[in-house]
Amino acid sequence: MKYFAGLDVSLEETAICVVDEAGRIVKEARAASEPQVLSEALRKV
Repeated sequence: MKYFAGLDVSLEETAICVVDEAGRIVKEARAASEPQVLSEALRKV
């Protein structure tokens, strides 16, 4: 199954929304706008 991630990035925090190929939301989250933190948040999907 394919997943797609949308990121709304700001200086301090990033909103994350992951959907599947049918458009259903798989995960919604917020994380610090740091590469390591964002990578970990997306890896958990």
